[in-house]
Amino acid sequence: MSGIAYESKMSDAEGLMWRVEKDPHLSSTFGNLSFLDRAPDFDAFRRRLERAAMVIPRLRQVVRSSPGNIAPPTWVDDSEFAIDSHLRRFALPAPADERAVLDLAAAIVAEPFDRQRPLWQFTLVEGLIDGRAALIQKMHHAIADGESGVQLALQFLDFERDAAPPAMPDADTVDAATEQASVGDTDPVEVVRELLAATLRVPVGVARQVRDLLADPAQIPAAGAAAADTLRGIAGQLGDVDGARSPLWTERSLRRRLEITSAPFQSTKAAANALGGTLNTAFMTIATDAVSRYHRELGAPVDDLRASMAISTRTADSGANAFTLVRMLVPTGELAIDERFRVIHETIDTAVEASRSATLDSLAALASTLPTSVVTRLARQQAQTIDFATSNVKGSPLPVYVAGAKLMSNHAVGPLGGVAFNLTLLSYDGRLDMGVNTDRAAVTEPEMLRRFIDEAVGDLVAFAD
Repeated sequence: MSGIAYESKMSDAEGLMWRVEKDPHLSSTFGNLSFLDRAPDFDAFRRRLERAAMVIPRLRQVVRSSPGNIAPPTWVDDSEFAIDSHLRRFALPAPADERAVLDLAAAIVAEPFDRQRPLWQFTLVEGLIDGRAALIQKMHHAIADGESGVQLALQFLDFERDAAPPAMPDADTVDAATEQASVGDTDPVEVVRELLAATLRVPVGVARQVRDLLADPAQIPAAGAAAADTLRGIAGQLGDVDGARSPLWTERSLRRRLEITSAPFQSTKAAANALGGTLNTAFMTIATDAVSRYHRELGAPVDDLRASMAISTRTADSGANAFTLVRMLVPTGELAIDERFRVIHETIDTAVEASRSATLDSLAALASTLPTSVVTRLARQQAQTIDFATSNVKGSPLPVYVAGAKLMSNHAVGPLGGVAFNLTLLSYDGRLDMGVNTDRAAVTEPEMLRRFIDEAVGDLVAFAD
């Protein structure tokens, strides 16, 4: 088993991500692009995925929404589940270089899921230069966040090239897993209980007050000062309606461009320690320094931009999603990278502390009491306050294999959610592999942005000595 506490009903945060996709710009689908040293044994890989779906019922379940959204969406078994609907295999026409794979991955991850089927997909791409292959994973955020997605991957990854495949689970194991994670038709009594539970999580008076704030944002400061800490935090989030600050990244579209790069793990961590911060600080410094150079190069320098960072809240009892989003203003004026690092270190600490009273869970619990149209409009409004998004995910420190093929690099493709680009870092085998998922209408020079990320990495790791 995966060790993740799957529930038959979506959490408030998962339900929020599911509902706001009424606006396609707010899709929470994410992906992962892995380059392999050779093509894996396809039949063996198929069997591993089939086994994974047996022991993790979430992989063979679909979402059922409650009438009027008065209760959280639930997960139910897909009576027509077939592993071959979630696994594709093909070869790109020669010469199949890295760029061709990146473009394919960007297109696959951007394509909306069929909501009548389980929300995941793998695409194996063969025929790359030098006999290499690539694996493109796509998953809806309602199934997993970055960390639990890595745990799911352990169902089909090995630590040796010729590892013996695990035994297929017996019927009792499959039945036990299914019973734990499945739910039947929604009982009307249960719907009422869910509605009452939602009311208890967010007092009716608070919900009504926030509805009033949405109708009249001018009342936010007064309401926030008079309410409890949670309401003050939520009101602060809702009252933050300043637009994203980039003079360049003003347009949004559904067109995507993916760039990838890597940084040395030990040197980056050593530099962070030498400068008195953490790997998270180093990562945000690299991103900020790169966007600073990007704006100066294109003749549009800017003093600061607004960034978001996904922060893990995972504990031993967490479910499939355990994170919150922290927003902050980062300095993008012309600064030495060590000075930028120190400012960002303080900025992150302040932002994390300020977000404690307005976590994603508390905001989502409140959103569960509001109509989908209102929630979607509010989410889009908040997305318009952010210039770029970042996330840092821990991966395997050791080499791993997929059905006999060694994984050479592992790049996450984070969701945009209405921002100009998402930079997600995934540690793997002594490297920090990065995926730069960009909105092509906003970031018109994605190769330049990736080049400036590389330059920022070089400047930062110089402090490791």
